[in-house]
Amino acid sequence: MKNKFYYYIQTLQNQITSKLEEVDGQVKFREDIWERPEGGGGRTRVIENGKVFEKGGVNISAVHGKLPDSMQKLFNVGEADFFACGLSLVIHPKNPMVPTVHANWRYFEMYDENGSIINQWFGGGQDLTPYYLFEEDATHFHQTCKTACDKHNPEFYPKYKKQCDDYFWNAHRFEARGIGGLFFDYCKASDMMTMEDWFNFVTEVGNSFLEAYVPIVEKRKELPFTEAQRTWQEIRRGRYVEFNLVHDKGTLFGLKTNGRIESILMSLPPHVQWVYDHHPEKGSEEEKLIKVLQKPVDWI
Repeated sequence: MKNKFYYYIQTLQNQITSKLEEVDGQVKFREDIWERPEGGGGRTRVIENGKVFEKGGVNISAVHGKLPDSMQKLFNVGEADFFACGLSLVIHPKNPMVPTVHANWRYFEMYDENGSIINQWFGGGQDLTPYYLFEEDATHFHQTCKTACDKHNPEFYPKYKKQCDDYFWNAHRFEARGIGGLFFDYCKASDMMTMEDWFNFVTEVGNSFLEAYVPIVEKRKELPFTEAQRTWQEIRRGRYVEFNLVHDKGTLFGLKTNGRIESILMSLPPHVQWVYDHHPEKGSEEEKLIKVLQKPVDWI
């Protein structure tokens, strides 16, 4: 399973970076192959200063070795070996009318002293963070997520949509990071789903990503915007940074397992603002977004 999934994310990385390069039309992803001293490594691809994408990363990694103490406590286990692989991406467009997007699909195994698998699971999801709210874009993104889920279980979309709203909640700001999507974790074999079933589901979601995001980019990338709207985008990016550094489990996992810092922090946008006690004007498009972030919406 681990080889099969790693092959899948390698292929998916190629598909996603090729398509995003085509959409940008000006710059290519820079590739970095890296190794982790304790075992494993990855392939980082970063795009910067493009026509459409200001900064973005589409990274894959496969790491293995002894489970660090901090992760033993998290999983409530003693000494164990582990393997983890995944694809993680964050794309920050230049135009404030184009939303930021994040996605991640991952697989984890834990072994006993004989090398036998004692635990294994999938996780992942995809979510959208707009700066200006176009309801039809939110509906398109969520409908694409729902279509992928419904092929496997009609209960998956409402369940994983709620988990996404709960997970990407910036608790110290009393608002969501974005308008959500899907979030699932610890997807293990059960009477209902084998690991093969979970593989099929997770890859279905992964394969839906470009369909969920690219049409939105194409529709919004040429829209005009003002300096004030760009400032708003940078203020909202600050909230994105806050979530990633304060709450995000993936960032924490990378830091605790001696992951590659450049790859872990590639999710951070290049230009951000923190303005003291900032509030959008009443009745403005900016306030409209905030109201939706404070109370997650059912888009379907």
